[in-house]
Amino acid sequence: MERLCQLLQKKFPSLPKIKIQNVVMDSRKITEGSLFFAIQNGNQYVQEALDKGASLVIADRYSGNHEKVIKVENTILVMQELAEEYRRCLKTKMIAITGSNGKTTTKDIIYAILSKTFQTKKTLGNYNNHIGLPFTILNLEEKDEFAVLEMGMSSFGEIDLLGKIARPDYGIITNIGDSHLEFLKTRENVFKAKTELLPYLPEGCFISSGDDVFLKKIPAIHVGYDERNDYRIFGYQKKDRRSSFQLNDKQYEIPLEGKHNVMNAAMGIAIAEMIGMDSKTIQQNLLQIELSPMRFERSEYQGTKYINDAYNASPISMGVALDSLVETTAECKIAVLGDMLELGEKEVTFHKDVIEKAISCSLQAILLYGPRMKKALQEFSNIPNKVLHFEKKEEIKDYLKQFPRKTVLIKASRGMKLEEIIEREEK
Repeated sequence: MERLCQLLQKKFPSLPKIKIQNVVMDSRKITEGSLFFAIQNGNQYVQEALDKGASLVIADRYSGNHEKVIKVENTILVMQELAEEYRRCLKTKMIAITGSNGKTTTKDIIYAILSKTFQTKKTLGNYNNHIGLPFTILNLEEKDEFAVLEMGMSSFGEIDLLGKIARPDYGIITNIGDSHLEFLKTRENVFKAKTELLPYLPEGCFISSGDDVFLKKIPAIHVGYDERNDYRIFGYQKKDRRSSFQLNDKQYEIPLEGKHNVMNAAMGIAIAEMIGMDSKTIQQNLLQIELSPMRFERSEYQGTKYINDAYNASPISMGVALDSLVETTAECKIAVLGDMLELGEKEVTFHKDVIEKAISCSLQAILLYGPRMKKALQEFSNIPNKVLHFEKKEEIKDYLKQFPRKTVLIKASRGMKLEEIIEREEK
């Protein structure tokens, strides 16, 4: 990280000569040679960072006096400024991904395609906001050829900031859905907020869904099932937890289920072809996809098969998860559905729509959790016996025990922590 050290010396001339091995925000991860950004409560661990051998600490609530501590007005702002400057020094090609649904899966797919051939890094976990993205960039090394960056948002101006910092070489908007309506109110506003990315993209380097009612109207390389797309998907088949499909004139197979994941893969393939990869290499690398945790993650315990898709949820992603559950070959299929957050004034309607969708599926039971699901359920005049609401997760676990062999889909917004109902082997 020689260039990052040079930037720091230039920005803070009084700084003694240093060497940085890594960049951290969590004091527990500090090692010899770390650059530690003390953010909020992190300021309490400045001395600990120094004791552990940190090369440099940047803090905004530090009252001491140490040559390895730079005192600033706003640690996050300094991190963003450094990331923006560091990005200009790097030859790393940046791929930015945003959208209402499928961002993380698309990121994981593109990382799988590229990382087997090129030196590649990606956004880890949920580091996709105004703190996580600059942190990811600052951890890039000069030898990295590609960085796959996820960009999240909840309101206007946030994608614009991330685009300004990252200056991406390629961009994807997966779709425009109902996420974040609590703040943005309408899908039109979600569209406006997501497309703040576009001014930062080179011409001809933007990929989006041609099946999306909003995105199909803007100049892009369009991907989707509609025949008017530049990359058209057809011939979708599911087999043994895999999906096969044709994209234009080429056949592909991925170790993922569902038409939505085929769409995510198709966008990844489009990016890879834009970079110049051949279809044979792309296919080989696609077979090595490893998704982030809680994205249709499968596990089994005493005959019960769990599909953990509880990382996040929206009306669209609830629908595709239910469709994927229906596609499974299991005889006993159960959906455990929790609240979707940040949907605004129409949240009851959205939850009611999800319950109606679930009822229309061939499921043995539909188990609901959360106050929003409860309120939506009260809107029904006739509730099928298989639809039940629970106040406690333990009650859901107990109810599930009456079904000896079953496949259970678990889906809710992250704040519901619905994965806690999953039974696991004790370690």
